[in-house]
Amino acid sequence: MSEMAWMDKLEAIVRDIAAQESCVLYDIEFVGIGKGRTLRLYIDKDDGSVGLDDCANVSRRLNEILDAQEDLVPGEAYNLEVSTPGLERHLTKPWHFQKAVGKKIYIKTSKSLESAGVEDKKWKAAKTVEDVLESADDNGIRFVIKDVEINIPYAMIDKAKVIFEMTKGQKK
Repeated sequence: MSEMAWMDKLEAIVRDIAAQESCVLYDIEFVGIGKGRTLRLYIDKDDGSVGLDDCANVSRRLNEILDAQEDLVPGEAYNLEVSTPGLERHLTKPWHFQKAVGKKIYIKTSKSLESAGVEDKKWKAAKTVEDVLESADDNGIRFVIKDVEINIPYAMIDKAKVIFEMTKGQKK
């Protein structure tokens, strides 16, 4: 089975297990080589209230399936980690960005913003933006910074994450 085929099958299984636990699969990654391989699953809830029990339940149920289907993940042994995406979560899919609208995010692009049609001289050579995300759709994201509109297609984004900011009334 090709890498993409087994990952697609695994992702579908994890998505179902997460849904049965009232969670959503936020992201999945398989990293490392040899005995240092790790399968990482990030789960979330619409209200962001994922707890330790949710992670343990998804992990336990997935382990049962993986033990029964030993050939599902090819190769040697690996570690399984189930956690939340965290406060400064990485944004990789359009729906991640759509959920982050109104929050401060950081993005790094593969090309200067001029490539995305930005003409303002302050921004056209820039490759990073850190500001409140104005909107996101299926094609890309939009910032409005001091009356400058910056539209960036997803294909240009190398890295993106939410920036956690303390607000008044939050305890340190």
